[in-house]
Amino acid sequence: MATIIRAADAHACPRMAAFHFDDVAAQADRHLARVRIGAAHLVAQAESEADSIRRRAAEEGCRAAMRDVGRMVEERVAPSLEALGQAAAELKHAKQAWLAHWEEAAVRLAAAMAARIVRRELREQPKITLTLVREALELAAGSPDVRLHLNPQDYQTLGEEVRKLTKTMSALGQAEVTADESIGQGGCRVETRFGTIDQRIESQLNRIVEELLG
Repeated sequence: MATIIRAADAHACPRMAAFHFDDVAAQADRHLARVRIGAAHLVAQAESEADSIRRRAAEEGCRAAMRDVGRMVEERVAPSLEALGQAAAELKHAKQAWLAHWEEAAVRLAAAMAARIVRRELREQPKITLTLVREALELAAGSPDVRLHLNPQDYQTLGEEVRKLTKTMSALGQAEVTADESIGQGGCRVETRFGTIDQRIESQLNRIVEELLG
């Protein structure tokens, strides 16, 4: 059956077509806008990620560079540190040797000063020698054939008193008193069958020095 288009319908169709076209165009624009926004967002995100990647790469490169520098410094400094440690050990050893040297020198100097003081006291009080002689004879008590050695000067000044001293010590056997130039003034040496009793001033000071120095 044939369709009859009325005049009113004919005038309405173009307006309807135009209306629908504009609507589609608007939708297309909105869609393009959304696409542009999405694309801009993707671009911004990509740029942000690229910046982050560049920063990480820079940080990794910096850490790698620092590791390389650390290894280089360690390789170059290690021999110096070893040499420094060896020098410190040698310095410590030298310091100990220096202290030991001056300690020994100080002790020996003190011993020499003490010897001078003792000799001066002996010159002023020669009978101090009798005390040393008595001590030596007491240690030799009970030993036969005792021989007492004195400095020649002490033998001249104290010989008679020393002989009286040996006689009063009845526990002694026969005692012989002799002058001996190897004996320093003030000291004495007693020889017995069983050994020697050294009461020389020098020997006593040397024993003190040895004890102090270990």
